[in-house]
This record gives sequence, structure tokens and C-alpha cells, in this order.
Amino acid sequence: MKTAIMGFGNPVRSDDAVGIYVIEELRKKLPDTEDISIFDMGTAAFEVLFGLKGHDRIILVDAVLNSNEPVGTLFKVPAEEVVKAPQDDPMVFLHGMKWDQALSYTKKILRDEYPEDIQVYLVAIENTKLEIDLSDEVKDAGDKIIHHILEDLKLSIPS
Repeated sequence: MKTAIMGFGNPVRSDDAVGIYVIEELRKKLPDTEDISIFDMGTAAFEVLFGLKGHDRIILVDAVLNSNEPVGTLFKVPAEEVVKAPQDDPMVFLHGMKWDQALSYTKKILRDEYPEDIQVYLVAIENTKLEIDLSDEVKDAGDKIIHHILEDLKLSIPS
């Protein structure tokens, strides 16, 4: 099974960078294999979406503001609950695409090759100040996501 892991966020907006933190750590921990692709969705988002072709599964990691939950709360959300028919949104900027928009555009781009296995991890945040450090609570949640993804991938990476 070919898996794409996509980390969303802005690396200079404090806790918003949790998705970028997760993919950077996974790059250090995962074996170099053709079965896993890791994408930084903080830049050049539309070019990355075309790179999803041929993947059987997508795992997304992002921050969520205004969740009314404590900072660092981890959510695993079924993607089908929020993905609707693709809509052309002229307000989508390459550096500002969120995970639900990315899935909507991916579905439009890949059509019949759009994978059914999509997992979404979200972390509750409050701080999006111009800072490069994650709060301890958000970093801990990112570490939990890394653990979950590594455990999940053990099932699909041939020994």
C-alpha cells in the first residue's frame, strides 16, 4: 500500500506548525521507501496535490483553531465527514490551503484514483503568533500523532 503523509501549517506561526513538525520528525524516523511519500503542505500546495497520484492512502496532520478544547487536544477525524464536492475557491492561496480544501482539490484532480483510505489528525491550538516554537502541549500532541502513524505504518510496510 502506497501512503502519502501531508503536514499542514505555517512554520513561523507557533502552534500552527504542528503538521510541519510531524512530517519533519517522520522523515527522520521512517525508512527510505517508495511506499511512503511525505509532503510539506506549507508551500507549493497545488504542485504537491498532483504528486498524490498513485497513493492508496492519505494521512493528514494539521492544527485547528477555535475547537473549544484544551490546547494540545488531539482529534482523529473521518475525512468523509467534511469533504464535499470540490469547489473552485478564488480565495485559496498556495500557502494558505487547509486540509479540507486540499482533499477537495485532490478529489477533483485524481478523480477515479482518489484513495478511499484517508486519515486526518487535528490538534487544538490557540497560539498563531509570529514565533517558531511549538508550545509543550502541541508538541506532545504532535509526538502522539507520530507514534500513531508509525504504529499504523508498521502494518503496511513490508519487512
